[in-house]
Order: sequence, then C-alpha cells, then structure tokens
Amino acid sequence: MRQIVLDTETTGLNPRNGDRVIEIGCVELIDRKLTGNNFHEYINPERDSDPRALEVHGLTTEFLSDKPKFAEVAGRLSEYLQGAELIIHNASFDMGFLDAEYEKLNLPTLTSQVSNVIDTLATAKEIHPGKRNSLDALCDRYGISNSHRVLHGALLDSELLADVYLAMSRGQNSFLIEEEESSNSSAASTNIDQPIASVIVLSATEQELDAHGQLLSGLDKAVRGTCIWNS
Repeated sequence: MRQIVLDTETTGLNPRNGDRVIEIGCVELIDRKLTGNNFHEYINPERDSDPRALEVHGLTTEFLSDKPKFAEVAGRLSEYLQGAELIIHNASFDMGFLDAEYEKLNLPTLTSQVSNVIDTLATAKEIHPGKRNSLDALCDRYGISNSHRVLHGALLDSELLADVYLAMSRGQNSFLIEEEESSNSSAASTNIDQPIASVIVLSATEQELDAHGQLLSGLDKAVRGTCIWNS
C-alpha cells in the first residue's frame, strides 16, 4: 500500500479569507516503510503572512518571493499524490487549503485525486480521549524526538507525523493476527464439538461366528490351554 504523510504551512487560518499555501511537505510510505521518495516545495503566495502565522512557520514574504507559484507546482504535486492514501494531522485544514488552491486553477480538487485520507488527529482522539493530541504531544507520548523542531516546517512535521502514525498504528497487524488466530481456534473448536456421526454396527453372520470359533479352538490347541481371546 502506498501512503503519503502530508503537511502544509499557510499564510493564515482560512482560505476563504484569501490565505494561501506557502509550503508543502510529503513523506512516502510503502507497506509501512519509509522510502525516501519525498516531496517538498516552498510556494510564493503572492501575499504576506498573518503575523501570528509568521511566528509559527517563520517563512517571510522576502524568503518566498522567488519561489514558484502554486500553479507551477500543482501538476507535479498531483502526479506525486495520484491515487495514494494521505495521512494528515487535522486533515480538514490542509485538505481545505489544497482543494481551494486547485479550485483557483479550475482543476479537480485534491480530494478527488487521492484514494483516501486518514486524519491522525481524529484517530489520536479515539485512542487517547481527553488528552492533548497535538503533534508535539504525540511525539512525547510515543517517545519520538522532536527537539530539533524550533519552528513548524511542512517536511519536518511530515517526517515526525510518519513516525507518530507508525507508532500509533503499530498494534493493528498483531490485532489482525490475533483475530485470525482466534477465528481459526473457534473453527477448530467448532469442528471438535460437532457431534460424531452415528456409527453403523454390522453384526457377524452365523458362518463368520463359527469360523471365528474354530480359529480360537485351533489356537487353544496350539498353546495347549486356553488362549486369551477365550479367557
């Protein structure tokens, strides 16, 4: 299975207010193994970031001014993500921004281009109800070092989330094995507990009884006594 762990950085919180994507980071997993085939782009949003967002990601307008616009990145991003299952923390946020970017270009939304989206925030809330489930909190919970994470960065956050996702879903394989073993055990038990079919008893004929008697008599003579079958 091909899965892509994805994260974005944006100029603000709401694409409907004109906020744009400024960074995309993706990490590829195939059969739950990191491949190193990653995707990373900084994007010129053609606008300034909200000051509060700038404090989070640190990507200044000056730094982004010579980066490609989303229209220049959209095709390569679609090709990279095509048909994959996406893994995103708080997926509605990132997908909302990316879908809005594609809609601006009159292209099919990203949601329509991928096979499925797993929201690790929703998953974490189910596994750890009532607890903090931010990416930093999950890194702490699963023993994943994020000490090098001073500012938010899309590629770095995707790499951390990949580790978190693998740790958080590690029990799935063993659960499936246990379930299968339980199923096989139940099947075996069912087979054992099934009633034995009626046994057909065939009685010996008189001729067979006479022949058997003669054989035993011959044995008696041979041992000069009584054989055990006549005792």
